[in-house]
Amino acid sequence: MKSIEARFCEYVQIDTQSDPNSPTQPSTEKQKDLSRVLVKELLEMGLSDAHLDEFGYVYATLPSNVNHEVPVLCFCAHVDTSPDCTGAGVKPLVHRNYQGQDLVLPDDPSQVITTKEHPYLLERLGDDIVTASGTTLLGADDKAGVAVIMDFVQHMVNHPELPHGAVKILFTPDEEIGRGVDKVNIEKLGAQIGYTLDAGERGCYEDETFSADGAKVHFYGISAHPGYAKDKLVNALKLAGELLAMLPSAEWCPEATEGKEGFVHPVAMGGVAEHAWVQFIVRDFKTAKLAEHEARLQGLVDAVVAKHPGASANMEVTEQYRNMKEVVDLDPRISAFAVKAIEKAGIPVQLTSARGGTDGSRLSFMGLPCPNLFTGEMAFHGKHEYVSVQDMEKSSEVLVHLCAMWAE
Repeated sequence: MKSIEARFCEYVQIDTQSDPNSPTQPSTEKQKDLSRVLVKELLEMGLSDAHLDEFGYVYATLPSNVNHEVPVLCFCAHVDTSPDCTGAGVKPLVHRNYQGQDLVLPDDPSQVITTKEHPYLLERLGDDIVTASGTTLLGADDKAGVAVIMDFVQHMVNHPELPHGAVKILFTPDEEIGRGVDKVNIEKLGAQIGYTLDAGERGCYEDETFSADGAKVHFYGISAHPGYAKDKLVNALKLAGELLAMLPSAEWCPEATEGKEGFVHPVAMGGVAEHAWVQFIVRDFKTAKLAEHEARLQGLVDAVVAKHPGASANMEVTEQYRNMKEVVDLDPRISAFAVKAIEKAGIPVQLTSARGGTDGSRLSFMGLPCPNLFTGEMAFHGKHEYVSVQDMEKSSEVLVHLCAMWAE
């Protein structure tokens, strides 16, 4: 028997950072270091089909122990950590019986986790809080989810009297760079209903995400020798700058929106005087509104070009993911059972909409409706990341109740 805390602290010390600039799948081979550990542990628990494929996915099956037909469930988490902050040399620290004090991280005492900046900590008084040491992220996103699933498997194996249908286990790479399910084999997975373990606060259940597009705007100017450029040069870099200057700062942007409000957000740019580009992400909970946002952006692009004779531009729009709710709501049991399972664990339910996307967003539209359950991971992608051990334990308990409900 290995505690969920012990598992988590082992997993976070394995560097699994993904790389958005890598063309390979998975984007970094080191992600497989953790995946191989997970396969070994699953095999030791008796899940005899556990294996790691060439693309970095871990598949395994907890066989059904009931005689009647039950929908096949899938519990999913991602092994990679964000490229936003280093995940090499993570030193997990467990702060026992937390009582609301500031958490000064010893390897960089300037890194202090306070209840003012992280008020959720005040709800976790008495819990055991795990942090990193101040120079890395922790990796609770999503190794908390990984630890929860592994703890759940161990519990079910040790308690064969608990009824459950077949449960598929899926650990994915590259979620943090938007490629988490690019090579997943849905047919091999063989599940009908999925749940990702990648949400935050205790009791959180997310059955809705943004719908998302990417938009890349290309500006084409006129190149000329700068010494003889009068009335000839049209600088594409300046056109891109004009577009950015026209974007509003009080609405229609991430820094000024919340709740169900969508936005358009520039995330990268580059180029030279003759050709420059700006990459945007476009987000809204209503898929139909993406086209409205893109039309508004196109209008700004057209306005820039109109001021500069000889300039031209085009905008390429690519679909990224869609709001999982469009699929999840087709089977009301998916959310109803999740809510009841959380309540059976003695937790108030928090129904939330994710202002982002998960592996479940894309899995839902690949034929596996897949909402998101809490793990306790908080303040992810930075050095102040933390998780409550008791939150992870409760998350594992929810999975046990969830299996029982589907089996009934």
